[in-house]
Amino acid sequence: MLGDVETKAHGFNLSTLYRSFQYDPPVDFSLNDSERGLLELSRDFAQKEIAARAPVAWEEGRCPTDLLREMGELGLLGMLIPEQWGGIGMSTVGFVAAIEQIGQADQSVAAALQAHVTIGSMPLYLFGNDEQRERWLRPLAEGRVLGAFGLTEPGAGSDTRGIRTRAERHDGGWRINGQKTFISNAGTDMSFGVTVLARTPSDDDKPRFGSFVVEKDTPGFTMGPKMRGIGWRGLDTRELFFADVWVPDEHLVGDPNLGLGQFLAALEVGRISIAALSLSLTQAVLDLALAHAKERVQFGQSISKFQAVQFKLADIATELEAARWLTYRAAALRDAGEPFLKEASMAKLKASRLAASAASEAVQIHGGIGYMLDSAVARFYCDSKVLEIGEGTNEIQHMVIARALGC
Repeated sequence: MLGDVETKAHGFNLSTLYRSFQYDPPVDFSLNDSERGLLELSRDFAQKEIAARAPVAWEEGRCPTDLLREMGELGLLGMLIPEQWGGIGMSTVGFVAAIEQIGQADQSVAAALQAHVTIGSMPLYLFGNDEQRERWLRPLAEGRVLGAFGLTEPGAGSDTRGIRTRAERHDGGWRINGQKTFISNAGTDMSFGVTVLARTPSDDDKPRFGSFVVEKDTPGFTMGPKMRGIGWRGLDTRELFFADVWVPDEHLVGDPNLGLGQFLAALEVGRISIAALSLSLTQAVLDLALAHAKERVQFGQSISKFQAVQFKLADIATELEAARWLTYRAAALRDAGEPFLKEASMAKLKASRLAASAASEAVQIHGGIGYMLDSAVARFYCDSKVLEIGEGTNEIQHMVIARALGC
């Protein structure tokens, strides 16, 4: 047996070497009937409705809440929430499969959806009480309103402990003061408000944070105009301002000192969703580049016959499969109740990096027409960069992975 062979050159037993590796049990990525049904539902709606209507919203720079409401009626806005609270109780694997289909049609709509399903809804599901779930989570899961979470500030992005928005005890509730930025889904005609992370009082020098629901039209809660980004032009992203905003105690979600940890727990599945969004973009630009390469004729033949183009397409396809396996593995681990923090970061890092490079190569294959914003591939190119930034920058993902390795 190979494991019993003693190597002469190095003097070690191979069986000892093999035992030093830790192998995780195999994971079955095949979809069950309900997951497959959700995939087909998502694909059908994406191809018939989103692909036809969302590009117009992208050009106009508006969030297509008409599409999001229709998706809510189909149950898509409550994918990860149990039926008990208005959702459809889908697995994470099924959620990833659905995001893949929706994101191939339009990234802005898929981004609004994934932000709603993950950080917009999960803190209430995971840490809210039953009264809060009935009041706020059920409308979110049923798709009647759109959810948002307020974390990032002008001086606090990756350094979440640098948050300066404060919540202080006042008149039987909490008074909130501060500013948030780059917050998606809070300013549409479908938005209910925002769950905001704020610094709470502490008896020592260690920062404490709590999460608070601030409903739309609460006195002192205002927001700036829709921000203009390179991509995701159909996603509503704004600055939020809190000037002596008072909310009662029942608006506090979970422990007033553990809000940051609660958010980070919800963010783990958010990283899987960004990885899924990245897969969808890569698949979309690969399909567009391949179709164009077959149709475009230069030097008497389609450019798909040139090795330089073939290698680009082959590399994208190969890397896409690798990223897909990482993403579905992270999703399957979450569904199995296993730790998945490292795997989620790996999936997000790999898939988002691939999406940005694949979009660039797809534009290159298209040539001049790919540079024009009228082309679908150009829109995907604009949308690709933010995938390396949102839900934790790729630099943060490197840090998470390194810590998991014991660094």
